[in-house]
Amino acid sequence: MTLRFDSPGHGYDISVGRGLLAEASRLFDLNRKVLVVTDEGVPEEYSRKVLDQCAAGSLLVIPQGEGAKSFATLETILSELLRLGFTRSDAIVAVGGGVTGDVAGFAAACYQRGIDYYNVPTTLLSQVDSSVGGKTAVNFMGVKNIVGAFHHPSGVLVDPDVLDTLSPRLFAEGMAEVIKMAATLDAALFERIEAASDLEASLPEIIYNALKIKLDVVSRDPSEKGLRAVLNFGHTIGHAIEALGAAGRQFLHGEAVAAGMMYTSEGPARPRIEALLHRFCLPTSDDYSAGDLMRLAVSDKKRHGSLTRLVLCDEIGSYRFCDFTDAMLLTLIQKRKDEK
Repeated sequence: MTLRFDSPGHGYDISVGRGLLAEASRLFDLNRKVLVVTDEGVPEEYSRKVLDQCAAGSLLVIPQGEGAKSFATLETILSELLRLGFTRSDAIVAVGGGVTGDVAGFAAACYQRGIDYYNVPTTLLSQVDSSVGGKTAVNFMGVKNIVGAFHHPSGVLVDPDVLDTLSPRLFAEGMAEVIKMAATLDAALFERIEAASDLEASLPEIIYNALKIKLDVVSRDPSEKGLRAVLNFGHTIGHAIEALGAAGRQFLHGEAVAAGMMYTSEGPARPRIEALLHRFCLPTSDDYSAGDLMRLAVSDKKRHGSLTRLVLCDEIGSYRFCDFTDAMLLTLIQKRKDEK
């Protein structure tokens, strides 16, 4: 299955299918210098399978986890590109989760003002979310994704077989992003997940349909000026939850988004979202104070002047934007706290 993303001046294919990792050289232009960037948590067989298909490939392994999404890692990648004599006609292949894709993509955006990069996401979260759309970034001063660039990949390879080595917790984290997109934009997909008795058999189609949602939104708003903000459902307060739990790794990104969705879901949608999150053992609440959540939520990059724009979901398959003053946002957060 192949999806095509086209925007002014750039287009690329997203290939989805079991066993595609062995076909990277058919899907990507690897007949040049290629730096395969992976992280310590990715099974070595995945990066090696891509590396073996490169005409002149090198491998760089970066640390695992959100802490690697930093200027230090960016410098490591850029230093390796320079050491190996990469030119603007060469490329990076990111093999890993969202952190690897984001920082490797940002390095590709920065090096010589932009070189090609390909994405091979190895977590469900990155397969349905961060691997497409062109958003690359690092964290800075405790703020997530605050420094980055729009730099689209030249191709994306999504192989559901690599998820066989994923832990149940990381798989559930990815499902949080699928639920997020289905809740706001695709009632039929949401209902399919609710009714699925064999999720494993349905997984390639679920991934494919989640990607269709994201590509449709991104193609209509490539620079995140309006509609694309719908993909932030659960993220503004979710990012605050994630940041507050960072020291003890209490919440993974998707887990924090799951809890964040419960702050901004209302009406008939709310119990259905909560039930589906519970099915995947995802959190629907947190123990942080309203004040602490508020402090980080208002530093979110989606803030506009004195207002914070949230995505609210009242009915499955629909959404609405609402701009909150600080007082309104604090009231919302405290209201949800009081309901638990």
